[in-house]
Amino acid sequence: MLRHALAQLLGARRTRPGEEAVGRGRVPLPLPPALSASLGCDAVGVPARYGFRLMSHLPRAGCVFADADRWWWIVPSGSDLDLDWPEQVSYATGGYVPAGRPKLIHAPDSRTPYTPPIPLFLMVCQVTGVAPSWAPAGRRPRAVSTP
Repeated sequence: MLRHALAQLLGARRTRPGEEAVGRGRVPLPLPPALSASLGCDAVGVPARYGFRLMSHLPRAGCVFADADRWWWIVPSGSDLDLDWPEQVSYATGGYVPAGRPKLIHAPDSRTPYTPPIPLFLMVCQVTGVAPSWAPAGRRPRAVSTP
């Protein structure tokens, strides 16, 4: 009930994917059937050049999919709320990604498919050279120098 109410409040900003997403050249990321996705699923896509670095520095990684261009990290639904993901990042509501057919390259040891979104957000900001911002979307991120 709470999830439905939140979805109604955010309806103008976020749309739930469905058959229309598939019709627009998007495909769902298929989670392993043994994993429970009770919080819903969104996906965070980062350029492939950052994939190995992110994977090696995150304390815990959930399901990760990859193709030649992007690595996709499964996060709970709503992980885009009040986070300014860097411009290089693609956020896929419902886990519907461009139809490149990414393959599962990492499955977690636990029964949950999720990568914790805050550590992922902070690491993505670090590798892309963008200062983390928790302001509502629409503000431009500031570039920071990397060591």
